Amino acid sequence: MSTFGILGLAHELGRAMSVEELLGPDASDAARRALAAKGYRRLYRADDGVGLTDLATAAASAALANAGVEPGRVDLLVVAITDLAEYLYWDVAAAVQARLGAHRAEAVLMGQACSAGVLAFDTVAGKFATHPDYRTAVIVAANRVCEPYWDRAGTGTSISSDGAAAAVLVRDHPDRRWLATEVISDGRYAGFMKMDVGGTARPFTAAEPDRPAVAGLADRLEEFFGGDGRAAYRFATTVQARNRTVLERACDRIGTTIDDVARVVYLNDNRATFAELAAELGIPLELTNQELALDHGHFGAADQIFCLERHLARGDLAAGDVVALMSTGSGMHWACSMLSI
Repeated sequence: MSTFGILGLAHELGRAMSVEELLGPDASDAARRALAAKGYRRLYRADDGVGLTDLATAAASAALANAGVEPGRVDLLVVAITDLAEYLYWDVAAAVQARLGAHRAEAVLMGQACSAGVLAFDTVAGKFATHPDYRTAVIVAANRVCEPYWDRAGTGTSISSDGAAAAVLVRDHPDRRWLATEVISDGRYAGFMKMDVGGTARPFTAAEPDRPAVAGLADRLEEFFGGDGRAAYRFATTVQARNRTVLERACDRIGTTIDDVARVVYLNDNRATFAELAAELGIPLELTNQELALDHGHFGAADQIFCLERHLARGDLAAGDVVALMSTGSGMHWACSMLSI
């Protein structure tokens, strides 16, 4: 099995703003209460003209600088995204490779929504296994909300932020080592997050009567499950149950248990979701990344790498700690990558 560790980490975020600033002065009391219940204190929003590729390139460049690695030494670049890129028919991974000057690197684009950043570790492991000459890889996960299609506060359970986080991975590096990745996929829920307009089945046209957008969470639950409240409830409980299952499988793969995991780094979801996650896993809430999540918002596929960097910088992790990077992504995918600090 190929082994590798993280040599350097970095991030690039949009502009910090308060939740109140996102709502604006004309927001209804109901909207304010709904947002307050999620528990977020701030989010990050990229300035106009700053795109997904810009954020990803800046984070990857900073991670390489922190690792002391020249772009020309990179063998593999994996870019994980959640939302749309700046353009259709646009390969973000290839664009980042060019902008970095990592011209000899293979560029791979991953789009498994919020689980893509966690699954990217497994992609690196596979590429290292099949390409013995690859020694240095970069994972960069990025999110830039397309606001005409996506309501930052109302489309999902989280508040969406703009940002990117990157990790430089080196074969046989002894610190912050990758141990294993597990994933569960269930295509029965593949249509839950889809936008009906804009693909080949129904391209955008000038005659569209309404502004295309991803429907709000409540409307999607109603439509997808056909008004069957019990089916929607089963879906919600399945999400948490499979978080435990995928973590258990990852622990089994490395010969440990959930009790031995020092910290679980989940996607930056709301306060209630973290409480449910901790209860499902049987761990103290303080061993999750809840506070980082509520201070920053949800960076799509970048949450886990970003929060790992912050936990390390704050001294929350010690040498030898086992950390679980976990995510749930539309599709649906449940993913877990295990690291040893």
